[in-house]
Amino acid sequence: MNERTGRNALTIASAVALALAAAAAAAETAAPLGEVFVTAQKRAESLADIPMSVSVLPGDALERQQATSFEDLASLIPGLSFNSSTPGVTRIAMRGINTGGVASTIGIYVDDVPFGSSSGLANGAILSGDFDTFDMARVEVLRGPQGTLYGASSLGGVIKYVTNKPSTDGFEGRVQAAFEDTSGAGSGWNATGMVNLPVSDAFAIRASGFFRSNGGYTKSIGNNPIPAAQDPSVTIASTRVQNELNASESSGGRVAALIAPSERFSLELAVQAQNIQSDNASAFEVDPVTLQPVYGGRVASRYQEEPTDIDYRVYSATLNWDLGGVTLESVTSYSEFSEDLERDIAGIDGLGLGVTTAQFYTLGYSTLGTTDRPLSAILSQTTATDKFSQEFRLVSPESDRFEWLLGAYYTDEDSGINPQRFVAVEPGTNRPAADVPFVADVFLNSTYEEIALFGNATWHVTDRFDLSFGARWSENDQDADQFQRIELPAFLVGGAPGDPNVVLEGGFDNLRSSESPVTWSFSPRYEFSDTTSAYLRVATGFRPGGPNVLPPGADAPATYDSDELTNYEIGLRTGNSSGSFTLDVAAYFLDWEDIQLFQVINDFGVNANGGTAESKGLEFTATTRSGGLTLSLSGAYTDAQLTEDTDPILVGGFDGDALPFVPEWTLTLGGDYEWNAFGDATAYVGGQVAYTGERPVGFSDRVDPLDPTSARIEADAYTTVDLRTGILWDNWSLELYGRNLTDEDGITDYLSPGTFPAGAAAISIIRPRTIGLSLGVRF
Repeated sequence: MNERTGRNALTIASAVALALAAAAAAAETAAPLGEVFVTAQKRAESLADIPMSVSVLPGDALERQQATSFEDLASLIPGLSFNSSTPGVTRIAMRGINTGGVASTIGIYVDDVPFGSSSGLANGAILSGDFDTFDMARVEVLRGPQGTLYGASSLGGVIKYVTNKPSTDGFEGRVQAAFEDTSGAGSGWNATGMVNLPVSDAFAIRASGFFRSNGGYTKSIGNNPIPAAQDPSVTIASTRVQNELNASESSGGRVAALIAPSERFSLELAVQAQNIQSDNASAFEVDPVTLQPVYGGRVASRYQEEPTDIDYRVYSATLNWDLGGVTLESVTSYSEFSEDLERDIAGIDGLGLGVTTAQFYTLGYSTLGTTDRPLSAILSQTTATDKFSQEFRLVSPESDRFEWLLGAYYTDEDSGINPQRFVAVEPGTNRPAADVPFVADVFLNSTYEEIALFGNATWHVTDRFDLSFGARWSENDQDADQFQRIELPAFLVGGAPGDPNVVLEGGFDNLRSSESPVTWSFSPRYEFSDTTSAYLRVATGFRPGGPNVLPPGADAPATYDSDELTNYEIGLRTGNSSGSFTLDVAAYFLDWEDIQLFQVINDFGVNANGGTAESKGLEFTATTRSGGLTLSLSGAYTDAQLTEDTDPILVGGFDGDALPFVPEWTLTLGGDYEWNAFGDATAYVGGQVAYTGERPVGFSDRVDPLDPTSARIEADAYTTVDLRTGILWDNWSLELYGRNLTDEDGITDYLSPGTFPAGAAAISIIRPRTIGLSLGVRF
């Protein structure tokens, strides 16, 4: 029996038994299932009544666990996996639905506002909206395809941030500050605050804000000098000497106004902003096979700084109007996303000319035969999406016989990668060198327009048996154009020294695609008792296709189609009548067809459809409570793999290969205990242990890169330990907490050799051991 077979011997049945025996749950859901209300189906419903797998993370539990980003949420959400090397640049997947690529498989929503690009031309897969969780009512996680109610790019599911609303009930305010110390890094701190102001019985304003500063834990040590091409004895650049290389900051806030002149009408206007700034990417060099650090620690070879600035802006107006017998809901939104980055390319052959980019610039702009003008190089890029969306819904009243929802949706997106540019800079700075042209400027613009009609209904056949069903028709039209400008020293293309630079310009436009996918869902549900129910769910989802960026007459597909996924799921929810024990478990099989993959066809790199994959597994959550004690356990088993070979050159995946960065097993065990300390003061202690199993990295990343049948490189399993203790008295709170107390180097990303000196690869890791102290007050 090999290692993988041994791991698989822990079957779904034993996982359920483990959950029942341990009597626990993943996130700290502080109420029985029947008392948890969510908007997963775009109406307020009890979680116990929803026929699909949903996790709910309450806002107060997120704050107590210091869970503010995707990295923090991963251990709390069964079946969620991620990889990231820069704050705000994260690829997320649920139930293993990940093959790489540039278009997202997870829908991100702020309340009912969709965020991010729907197309495959704006890097939506890695630029997911990583919203801070401060002042959130909860985070709802909807698994499996959500094509009926949420539409495009929700193959793996939806993550929905539900904000706290303005309230006319009374004034409320609070502030909190914390100081943190991270192993091997600089110190960090954060501050948060909110205020709810009822102006009248019909008008209220709520405002919140946050700032978080994280010290860096990688460094650059002045190694790997770059020799001049003309004279190898002359060094034109060396890596920087800098500690705390990857420090980062995140800041933002939200302002919302509620206008509610009657119980039948309300209008909420909201503005949300967030900025994520990092000084450098978090990756550091390792051996490409053993993944051990090349330079004895978290050392990154940085010739130039690699800053990344990410901005989110979301503007929305949400109307709710009870017309008598039916409610009209309208959600109007406009959102902006932008990412400005600079990447160090000094030490790589970025132009394919057999010299490093720094050598190329020095060779081209020094006096012939000399190195009198040493230069370095960066790649700069701006990626942005502006998105308008409008959704109307007609919602029936609650009924014990038949409930329905009808909706229409429209979105118009403008995206661009403008520009992507090679820039000559003075060594050691990111300051552009005077009088040196950009070698390459590339501009890519695209638009995405979609209209959709959808409906969903639940028929309560009897008091215990329901049938839910829905469908969605959509049509999307996309356009793209590209322009590029290349400027080279004349002598490199056959001219004489002193001749002017040679400029090559060109582009192509009117790249178009159009498609009209249909998705549907069907879910019977049966209540065995007041505390136990089971459901079946069959549902489909899609990710839009689009145009390929190709010159006229290119012998390659001009467009690629949407990929499709069908989910077959069975779930059970049970507990006792007092609500002191609950269990939620789901098993599923996902059939994925026409997978979108980047391939080479007749020498052109394109998005294309090819191959199939499947994912099967189980997720479970449970809770048990007794007095002030809450115990928790959650987990997921995921077996996701290709079922057909992919392109052997650029993809490198084979039938049976596990999908990348998806652990077979994740488990989280936690507990909290509260007691009366003195007077009105409450004390608590708590913590969690989270296990993440081994994960294969990219399909083509193998021990022997020349042998496609050799073993793939895997990121090791890791276990983290978090602890916390605190006291609440009057309006004050004081908490001491520690995250990743065992200082695990859990790998979050693997970057293949080719962009780092000396043939090294690189990895990014979870944040090292962090200990913090926070103080807060309510007023």
